[in-house]
Amino acid sequence: MTQTKITNDLSVMPQPDLATISKLRSDGFGALINARPDGEEAGQPGSIAEQRAAEAAGLSYDFIPVSGPTITEADVRAFQKALAGAKGPVVAHCKSGLRALTLYTLGEVLDGRMRKEEVATFGQTHGFDLSGAVKWLERSAAALPQVKGFFDPRTWSVQYVVTDPVTKRCAVVDPVLDFDEKSGATATGNADAILAYIEKEGLTVDWILDTHPHADHFSAAHYLKGKTGAPTAIGAHVTDVQKLWKGIYNLPELATDGSQWDRLFAAGDRFNVGSVEGRILFSPGHTLASVTYVIGDAAFVHDTIFMPDSGTARADFPGGSAKALWASIQAILALPDETRLFTGHDYQPGGRNPRWESTVGDQKRTNPHLAGVDEASFVRLREARDRTLPMPKLILHALQVNVRGGRLPEPEANGRRYLKFPLDALGGAAW
Repeated sequence: MTQTKITNDLSVMPQPDLATISKLRSDGFGALINARPDGEEAGQPGSIAEQRAAEAAGLSYDFIPVSGPTITEADVRAFQKALAGAKGPVVAHCKSGLRALTLYTLGEVLDGRMRKEEVATFGQTHGFDLSGAVKWLERSAAALPQVKGFFDPRTWSVQYVVTDPVTKRCAVVDPVLDFDEKSGATATGNADAILAYIEKEGLTVDWILDTHPHADHFSAAHYLKGKTGAPTAIGAHVTDVQKLWKGIYNLPELATDGSQWDRLFAAGDRFNVGSVEGRILFSPGHTLASVTYVIGDAAFVHDTIFMPDSGTARADFPGGSAKALWASIQAILALPDETRLFTGHDYQPGGRNPRWESTVGDQKRTNPHLAGVDEASFVRLREARDRTLPMPKLILHALQVNVRGGRLPEPEANGRRYLKFPLDALGGAAW
């Protein structure tokens, strides 16, 4: 099967069969990238079979499944990372090779090595129609605000810097403070990467926003406030979460008035990131306090809706409700279909690259928890699934920090900080 050489390090090709994959090493390649989602047509080998064949042939393998309309910058950057990490020339495929070439070309334009005006001719030179890539670039340039995602593989969390390109002002959404539960070590690597990006881009921080008190990572909101001076904010119902967990942790000294944040947002409240207006959707169900930040044409939904191939978030934490989650999701899906949705976690189903951006229309069409599902069916599905899920490994570590706005416990007389860990506090949880 013919490969089309793009550079000395990259060729693209149509869907190979397993026999062809087994010969790619002898053709001089060191790595295979599969840019095609599983199940597009009958007879397609699928990612698992391709990976086995590639590894048996001595090739490294990356799975970056995309469809033309749903390519995101995260996919482009994953493609670049796979290219950079390959030991030897790379061959990338989808059904025809077009999507693989599109991912490469978009990266070249985003990084300034190619102009948008050169894309169509570049495609024609190699026998491909890259008009879809041109349209992607036009949509990306028109999107407001600009959104940069930062993925933390330790907690599968996604953090965001949300920027108004006109004023160069930004908001940080759901920043992660690093914590290793095995050693008890804390660090600021994730937050410092965000600060480095902000400095490189010449941005000023207007807000540090948490969507809810997280159960799977520590919030870096307090740390970033100390570094930037920007105000912190969360949903007003955080006080209900504080009261609930104050009892679970037996913390008589914990203030439950939300005073740990500079602003408590109620449903319908409005704020600005530079010249871009934001508003608040109250989105309970995953927790009592969850909110969605709608900023321009982007909505930061965190633990309500995941990527379409991952369904929806659990609703079995203390104070959670599958019925409330359904209502919250319906309010999000009532936004215009082109609204960009940014989730807070990605668990990489099928071993694909991390992804975090979809649209309302994508979710309505392809999320199996939502497409063609009514409320009763959703509640049954969600509650049944939640009964099988163990609690997040950091829930009891994280909540005592996050109900304090990301503040670690005060040092004790010996200068060390200590977490308080209640035993048997979450009865009935799956082991």
